[in-house]
Amino acid sequence: MPYEEMLASVPLFSRLEQDDLNRLGKAVVARTYKKGAEIVKEGEQAVAFYVIVSGKVQVTKGGTELATKGAGEPFGEMALLDGFPRSTSVIALEDTECLVMTRWDFTAELRTNPSIALSMLPQLSKIIRRLEGEEIP
Repeated sequence: MPYEEMLASVPLFSRLEQDDLNRLGKAVVARTYKKGAEIVKEGEQAVAFYVIVSGKVQVTKGGTELATKGAGEPFGEMALLDGFPRSTSVIALEDTECLVMTRWDFTAELRTNPSIALSMLPQLSKIIRRLEGEEIP
């Protein structure tokens, strides 16, 4: 699946126009992580966002499992927006390939293509509303 299609499947990017998806697709790189590798460490500075191409990961907080994610699922989206320390750890449960986009590459795209941010705002609002317990169609 082309990078742009994988990015379009991520809720945060699902409203982007094809041109914007193409731009972001050029800002990602594919990385492979061996089984057992710690991809993201809780408490570390967040610098990148990931979409799983193949494989499976475990998301933990304080050593407690929160979720298991597989192909097509994202993690670390907030790193693109705020750069705050990671709130969870992510460990590869099997050999895993991810698309990785750094915060600085994403920010550079936003500066030159503000339409990306404008398309993301409604999706961010939905995420916040869901977290606040609102029913969203």
